[in-house]
Amino acid sequence: MSDKKNNEKETPVETSAEAPAEVQENKKTVSLQTIYIKDISFEAPNSPDVFLEKEVTPDTKLNISNTHAKLGDGIYDVSLKVTVESTYGDKTMFVAEVEQAGVFAINGYSEEEVRALIAVFCPNTLFPFIRELVSGIVTKAGFPALLLQPINFDSIYSQAMEQQKDQKPN
Repeated sequence: MSDKKNNEKETPVETSAEAPAEVQENKKTVSLQTIYIKDISFEAPNSPDVFLEKEVTPDTKLNISNTHAKLGDGIYDVSLKVTVESTYGDKTMFVAEVEQAGVFAINGYSEEEVRALIAVFCPNTLFPFIRELVSGIVTKAGFPALLLQPINFDSIYSQAMEQQKDQKPN
């Protein structure tokens, strides 16, 4: 075994967590600041009679909407509202309305990209919470479990953009 002495000095390599100012300004970030229930409502206007019906096949309708408000520079309050109405014949079994919201910080994106994030990313983030709330209140009200199926918010947004293009005069 031979020991060689190296006359070269080691040069320390500096690493920094700080990115140059111009890179930081262009950095794209989306973060959930808080999530909260904005509104929740449940009614079973024909109970307890609906529980006495035999072999009822309910018709269940789902309505979903997404709204937002700009709270400040890059800060958005995004709400996802779901209304589920279950009926049989001319009787309403129940109506459940849940509005789940979140405050999102969105920075470094163009206006078009922000619109897409608010229409796709934010509802995808909120939907599991709203799904759990709807399922819980329907079950606790004495009705069979209701599991909302996944929703493709990207497809909904794409369709809305296509409709918007078709409506614009050339």
